[in-house]
Amino acid sequence: MIYFQVLANGLILGGLYACVAVGFSLVWGVLNVINILHGTFVVLGAYIAYFGYVHLGIHPFLSIFIAGGLLYGIGYVIQAGLVNRVVAAPVLITLTLTFGLDLILNNSMIVAFSADYRQVNLANPLPALMLGPVFLPGDRVAAMILAFLLTALLWRVLRDSRIGRAIVAVRMDREAASLMGVDVGRINAVTFGIGALMAGAAGALLSIIYPISPITAPIYLGKAFIVCVIGGLGSVPGAMIGGLALGIVESFGAYWFGPEHALTLSFLLLLVLLFVRPGGILGKKGYE
Repeated sequence: MIYFQVLANGLILGGLYACVAVGFSLVWGVLNVINILHGTFVVLGAYIAYFGYVHLGIHPFLSIFIAGGLLYGIGYVIQAGLVNRVVAAPVLITLTLTFGLDLILNNSMIVAFSADYRQVNLANPLPALMLGPVFLPGDRVAAMILAFLLTALLWRVLRDSRIGRAIVAVRMDREAASLMGVDVGRINAVTFGIGALMAGAAGALLSIIYPISPITAPIYLGKAFIVCVIGGLGSVPGAMIGGLALGIVESFGAYWFGPEHALTLSFLLLLVLLFVRPGGILGKKGYE
């Protein structure tokens, strides 16, 4: 029966991983920019939720709107002011730029907040759920549900809204989209902002589960990479499937081999998929 508990833990974790990775996948897919800043954006969103709760009493579930809004603005400005200038350059150029920006932002957070771990300890946590032998912490379940709702909302925006269709058009053929009147530079900035928004919102949700420190940013970036490879680049449903798969693999790996080997198993899964199905589970032609 313990396996049901391990599976439930993996599903909860996977829902949060999907929310972490979907913005990274969107930016990489639309702009062909590997955004090394993404993990730091997640941590910054967690800090916003932490300070909002400690100093203002704002629940982290409400802070997803604050963190998402602030990170959208930061992402939009970074893309419009810096990344757009080199977005047509080879991937190595944009990779180096976002790497340098990540060093600046991450070290700024270390100076401002220190590298000490902090934790959001809710005064009134949600009651736990018991489904037979499975114990489900209420706050973690609520965080997973919110993460899935945010991811599903992004999917609907991309499918049904005018700005979403413009993003997809730029994703498929930026030259043709430009000829049809789409402001490609603005769409690039909006897309980068949405990616940062999703990272900030995911960070706010993660703040009630994991300790917060700037040094954890590379961990979230690595998980975003893995989820993109599993699910398929540029696919929101793929990010959801990839996140769930990664969460389940890590949960069972931690149970069988110990939590210190969970990350190792994740990267082994990454290597296997790169050989077997490099396009990901839901990858499509044109989304490599």
